[in-house]
Amino acid sequence: MAEEAKSLNFIEHIIEDDLRNGYKRDELRFRFPPEPNGYLHIGHASSICLNFGLGLRYNAPVNLRFDDTNPAKEEKEYVEAIKNDVSWLGYEWDTECYASDYFQQLYDWAVALIKQGKAYVDSQTSEEIADQKGTPTEPGTESPYRDRSVEENLKLFEGMKNGEFKEGAHVLRAKIDMAAPNMLMRDPVMYRILHKAHHRTNTDWCIYPMYDWTHGESDYIEQVSHSLCTLEFLPHRELYDWFLDQLVSENKLRPKQREFARRNLSHTVVSKRKLLQLVEKGVVEGWDDPRMPTISGLRRRGYTPESIKNFADTIGIAKRENVVDVSLLEFHVREHLNKIAPRVMAVLNPLKLVITNYEEGKEEWLEAENNPEDESAGSRQVPFSRELYIEQEDFREEANRKFFRLKLGGEVRLKNGFIIKADSCTKNADGTVVEVQCTYDPKSKSGSGTEESLRKVKGTLHWISIPHAVTAEVRLYDRLFNDPTPDGHKDKDFMDFVNPDSLEKVTGYLEPSLKEVHPGDQFQFQRLGYFNVDKNSTPDNPIFNRTVTLRDTWAKLEQKN
Repeated sequence: MAEEAKSLNFIEHIIEDDLRNGYKRDELRFRFPPEPNGYLHIGHASSICLNFGLGLRYNAPVNLRFDDTNPAKEEKEYVEAIKNDVSWLGYEWDTECYASDYFQQLYDWAVALIKQGKAYVDSQTSEEIADQKGTPTEPGTESPYRDRSVEENLKLFEGMKNGEFKEGAHVLRAKIDMAAPNMLMRDPVMYRILHKAHHRTNTDWCIYPMYDWTHGESDYIEQVSHSLCTLEFLPHRELYDWFLDQLVSENKLRPKQREFARRNLSHTVVSKRKLLQLVEKGVVEGWDDPRMPTISGLRRRGYTPESIKNFADTIGIAKRENVVDVSLLEFHVREHLNKIAPRVMAVLNPLKLVITNYEEGKEEWLEAENNPEDESAGSRQVPFSRELYIEQEDFREEANRKFFRLKLGGEVRLKNGFIIKADSCTKNADGTVVEVQCTYDPKSKSGSGTEESLRKVKGTLHWISIPHAVTAEVRLYDRLFNDPTPDGHKDKDFMDFVNPDSLEKVTGYLEPSLKEVHPGDQFQFQRLGYFNVDKNSTPDNPIFNRTVTLRDTWAKLEQKN
């Protein structure tokens, strides 16, 4: 039991304490409440995993609730994208809810607060209201409209609802305490006028509730037991509770808000406003660009649900914010893809290699293991011929003893194939090697069991048979920002740190087993990295995205710098 208690995070400890102190297990209910004003990002993944993970742990329902109270920024496209992301991560919600479903109930409760003298219509400008808020050390100033009669407030509020006033003419404020130490309690705005069509209610409403008024009341309507928010909402908890105090009844469960810290990711921005800026300025091709930290971008790049959930589990839930190195996320996708991705051969920077003692026009098929991590993955046949491609960087005319690839007079093994020896090379006018001439040992075939096949050579190269090569567009994605905290500089804009080399497109030559692939298929290009088939790939124009390199090259680069 002691070990189990230690494994609980602090949110789970809160829930366990509540269960010991009167909560019933069948009263537990959680929710994930995104605002549909952008695509979900890796930061949301932690919240998704937390809420739905609690649902699984306690066998409790989890609602997917869209806090859609701002028609100026919200779109149906974002709603569908969010639903797709949550489903892709492997979670099922109990009820699909919308704050807009509660507009009438919220309005009725607001009317009740006006009648109780706890809310009033303020006709000042937003600037005037802000000026009267005071400071953390000085009390605010009461609005000249604070003591309007109940009758006048009701009439004005109904007029706001009926579209009789222009935007900014009036707001509804809660009447709390303009001298409260918590500035959020200084008569917060509950409603504002917006003459904009809503993605669900269209033009039925001209007034829209503010988040603080909507949040707790939506939790109450849905009977959410634990409303889990990120740490910036800690000061809002007092207001959350004040609003609930005005309307909860004894026979219904009262939600409680608790907060956990955001986990910020290095070399990334997760502000929806900044992500939208990247999209609108054409820095990326869209919200699902594989360089974006959005869940849809990570999915398109080749990240798996398991890798993201394992990452969220590793960083855990904490009370303090910190920056998590993106290398940890990359580690988890490498670890998972290593288990599931078939190994294949591809050459991205080709150098022609001719085996001079191999018969022209001859071909043979060699057996290649699909995944040494998975015995059930089986094997495939790859073609071998006289003319091959190898990587440019795998050959040097001369090299020191630490270069274990191909050099003149040196030997290497071709993966799954034969031992070859470089005899000569051909250069173009500027001195670049364009072809290497080799000889092979026909008795050295891998797995043949001959004495020659058992001979040890230090280097093993991947290769592609030129007559059988599949040509593909290969997109080499790297980090979008070349600074660990691109939005953490007061004197510079985050755009200043965009990595100009975050995408390189090359023509790759692949083994013929990759002729028929489907979007989302994942592979390890041996010695090069993990790649997946892009959503826009077609049989006539295959496109592969690099998910991640085989090793953390950035860590070495930053260490060197």
